[in-house]
Amino acid sequence: MTSIFSSISVKFQRAFSLRGFLKLIRFQNLLLIALTQYLIKLFIIDKPPFHLVDILDTQFFLLSLATVMVAAAGYIINDYYDVKIDIINKPERVVIGKSIRRRVAMGANVVINTLALLIALYLGWRIFIVIIGAIFLLWLYSNRLKRLPFLGNLSIALLAALTLFIIAVYYQAQEGVLYIYASFAFFITLIREIIKDMEDMKGDQAFDCYTLPIMWGIRKTKLLLFVLIVSFITNLAVSFFFLDRWVVIYLAGIIFFPVAWLIIRLYRADRVKDYAFLSTFCKVIMLIGVLSIALHF
Repeated sequence: MTSIFSSISVKFQRAFSLRGFLKLIRFQNLLLIALTQYLIKLFIIDKPPFHLVDILDTQFFLLSLATVMVAAAGYIINDYYDVKIDIINKPERVVIGKSIRRRVAMGANVVINTLALLIALYLGWRIFIVIIGAIFLLWLYSNRLKRLPFLGNLSIALLAALTLFIIAVYYQAQEGVLYIYASFAFFITLIREIIKDMEDMKGDQAFDCYTLPIMWGIRKTKLLLFVLIVSFITNLAVSFFFLDRWVVIYLAGIIFFPVAWLIIRLYRADRVKDYAFLSTFCKVIMLIGVLSIALHF
């Protein structure tokens, strides 16, 4: 009997690794999504002084959990389709096929998405529609859109904004403030996704992915990135006049120098490691912007 359980345990360990699974679902990114949503809930929806009951709000916990689960499932399906490309671009980050078997990863994707849909159905039809739309877009991105110029980048940027928009859908309050932060998430994510394509050109070319850097070249892609940065700044300026100007002031003030540094480094970048740095730096800008939510009051 002991040998049977030992054999099962060994087989399970070969098919599934907890450490590998956390790496697969980008656990640190999921924490950032949850942190962002809770900061918005506490500082924008509830507003200080908030109480323990606001933090322990079961309904909001489920809303955040469903969002995080969809994101986790999205990372799984994306890596599932991109194993061969990732072996060329980032072999050290490949999980599927090494510490987690392909069919186990796909099974986890189905289970996580199903649970997210059940939670969304409990929360209401509006949330259910948003969640099912996000799941479909993530599948379409991983299966098709990622290999097309700009459309794949746009899809991920929209999904990043959706993690904040879903709060506006649920509470139907503070739409203007949430738009400011959702548009911030949209632009920074869009910029980062295009930079990642510049970093991953070698693997993408090997598997016929028609990303912007491959179709346009680095120079024209950089010009588009500068246009997007100007568009982001313009959007903030317009939001200052028509929405909550103090939110815009706090956000713009806290990200001014990081964005300026991003522009300088992007202009100088010409190697893969430069684009890898810029991709990571965009994450830093996102985190700084998220923390500015606490300055809203």
